[in-house]
Order: sequence, then C-alpha cells, then structure tokens
Amino acid sequence: MMDASAAKNGGLAAHPKGLAYLAATELAERFSYYGMTALLALYLVKQLLLPDHAGNVLGLAPLRQLFEFRGPISDKAFASLIFGWYSGLVYFTPILGGLLADRLLGARRTVILGALLMCAGHLSMSFDASFLVALVMLILGSGCLKGNVAAQVGALYPPAAESLRARGFTLFATGINVGAVLGPLAAGSVAALYGWHAGFALAAGVMLLAFCIYLAGQRHLADPRPEHADRIALPPLTPEERQRTWALIGLIALTIPANIAYPMIWNIGIVWIDQHVDLLSPFGAVPASWFNSVESFSSIAIAAPLVALWTWQARRGREPGNIAKIGIGSAIVGAAALLFALGCLTAGADGRVSVLWALAGFIGMGVAFMWFWPILLALISQAAPAKVNATLMGGAYLSLFAGSTLMGWVGSFYDQMSNAAFWTLDAAIALGGAMLVFLFRKPLQRVLDPSGVRAPDR
Repeated sequence: MMDASAAKNGGLAAHPKGLAYLAATELAERFSYYGMTALLALYLVKQLLLPDHAGNVLGLAPLRQLFEFRGPISDKAFASLIFGWYSGLVYFTPILGGLLADRLLGARRTVILGALLMCAGHLSMSFDASFLVALVMLILGSGCLKGNVAAQVGALYPPAAESLRARGFTLFATGINVGAVLGPLAAGSVAALYGWHAGFALAAGVMLLAFCIYLAGQRHLADPRPEHADRIALPPLTPEERQRTWALIGLIALTIPANIAYPMIWNIGIVWIDQHVDLLSPFGAVPASWFNSVESFSSIAIAAPLVALWTWQARRGREPGNIAKIGIGSAIVGAAALLFALGCLTAGADGRVSVLWALAGFIGMGVAFMWFWPILLALISQAAPAKVNATLMGGAYLSLFAGSTLMGWVGSFYDQMSNAAFWTLDAAIALGGAMLVFLFRKPLQRVLDPSGVRAPDR
C-alpha cells in the first residue's frame, strides 16, 4: 500500500512494493501457463493419445465416447476438442473465481487456493494417468487466480493516484507479456531435450516459484474482505442504457469469429508447423512450440508503433473509430491465416513449407490481437452503463470462452481437409466476422458514440 504523497513522485520508486511481488507472481504464472499450453496440442497428438499411453489416462475413454456422439473421430480431432474446451474454460472460470473472492474467501485466500491448484495441476501433467485431473485443476486454479491478482494491484493505490495506477497496471501487464514470451521458449526447449513430462515439470516448478513469491509479498498486499452485507438495490437501466448494453453485447458477439480463428495457431497451428514446416536451422531443428513466443513478442513489439500510428492519424482527423479498429483487427486475423494457406500452396517438393510463411502468419496474429481485443475492452469500459460496467467487462471474456471452444470444434476437421483448405476456412471465419463488424459499424457507432476512447496496453 502507499499514501497519497508518494503517488506524486515519479519513477519505479513511487509504486508500492506490493506491485513488484504481484508482477513477478503473474510473470511466473503466465510463464507456466503459456509454457504448458505450447506443449499441449503436440503432446496429445504425438504421445498421449497413442495406444500405448491413452489406456493409462483415467477418464479418457468416457470423454472420447462423449465427443464421439456423432460417430468416430480421429486422434487429431480428439486432441483439438480437448484443447478447445480447456482453453475455453480457462476464460470462463475467472467469473466463478471473482464470485468466490467477493462473496466468501477474499482475494488473498482465493489467489493462494488458485496457486496451489495450479501447482498440483502442472505437476500432475507429468504423469499420463492424471492428465484429465491435471486439466481440471489448472482450469479451476486459473479461475481463482486470474483476475483476483489484478484486483489486488488496483487496491494498492489510493483513489487519487489514477495516473500512477494506470502506469502500475502497465508494468503489471509487462510481466504477463514477458512470461508469455519466455514460457514457450523454455518449456519447448526442455521438452525437446528431455521429453514432454520434463517440460511440464518445468512449468510446475515455475508455478511453485510464483506461489512462493506471492507468499513472500503478503505484508505488502491489500486483502479486500468479502462483502456479506445486503447489496444496495440499484435503479433499473434507463431505455438509453439498455440500448447501449445490448449494443455492447452485440459487439462482444461480433468478436467471436476472430476469437475462433486467432487461437487456432496455439492448437492446430503448432501441430501443422511440427508436421509440415521446415524447421531446420544452422543450429538444428527448432521446436514448433517456440512459435507461440513469436505471437506474444509481436504483440509487445507492435504496441508502441500502433499507438504512434493512431496518434499520427488522429492529428490529421483520419484515425479509425474503435469499432472500425475491431473490424480491421478481425480482417488482419483472416489475412494472417491466409498466409498459412499460401505457404501450403507453395510447399517444396518434399511437402515442407518455408518457415517464413509460418513466422509471417504468427506475427500477423500478434498484430491483429492488438487491433481488436484491447480496443474492445477500452470501448466497453467507456460506453457501458455504470450499473453493469463490471458485468460487461467480465462478459467480454465470454467471447474468448465461446471462440476457444468453437475453435476446438473447427480444428477437429483439420485432418479431413487439405492444409491449404483448412487455413482458408480459418481465414474465412475471421474475414466473415470482419465483414459483420463493418456491416453493423454505423448503427453501433450511433448507439455507443465511442469518441475519445483510447486503447489500453495488452
């Protein structure tokens, strides 16, 4: 915590000590999460679902029967469905974690519970038998931790320190991005050298480090207690507020196509690279899992140039509106997927695609993310009625939940199509979403009037 006088000073020293602990905690947690995610699809396809291993996994056979309600599916399709539901539920459970913290345990104890569940989940990934149990623990643990750590960041600052709080969240977000870049590189390298389970064990070890960092910083952190008093009844929404609320719900729904096509790179994208992209380098073969770091790094690298571009356009009165930016971002997702399709069409005689096509596509996806997702959050925070602002901010993540689960279903058709056709389908989903955004842009603009909204950092 800090007092108001400290907030007037500049530099890192002006921030409360708790920020460093929370940023380090989130860096290590995101390292473990993105490291594990970079391995998941390949691990399923190349080891766990093979006959010698699948029989050892508790509950896997009933789950497969559930997914095969319309008929038999291939191992790749099964892997895609598992990945999609895991990714989707990771974005759904923070709603439950927020309720648990607000109504029962408080933020501190909820984060500790989440960290313990994630440590156990990552460790359980090191054994075939406990794979599904591990995923459940990771989903629940992420729900307890994600969001509640960020809430504690905000509680560190006094109400008057708005500017310093914004800079604090930027530093906090930097930790997330650094973890997202380093996790796939480290876990992918360890898995390539020592096996899949060693990669998962690294993620477990770093998650344990996150837990220890969080415990070490307890005396510097705020712990908002859950509210047990009766809630004050708010007046109903006015007709104008209801109209804005429905417009924002519609806009959130319009981002689902982009959130289907974009995370496909973490699922089918990694499998496609491993099987069809030329990964040889002067130093040996590059692990396919490293490409997840390319997308995260490109999002970091493009942030400052994008802000500069929009500032330059604004001075000339040509900056796109926020809804237009969301449409442009969705279109860039489609264009990036088309780069994968073009790479497939230009494959060499050995069927291998040049690594440049894969790099360009992953970089394009990272750039696209910065065009549409932070802009959506900024628009909701500005335009949502105060009575439902927090609800709609949380509701935005339901687009990621729906998009990720649908992504798994779309990915299940990968081995039933040519590679070029599959990536063209992925592109068509995003481009179709972009067309819908532009189709409804003017009526949404009239309702929301998002003039002056600025996009936050990732």
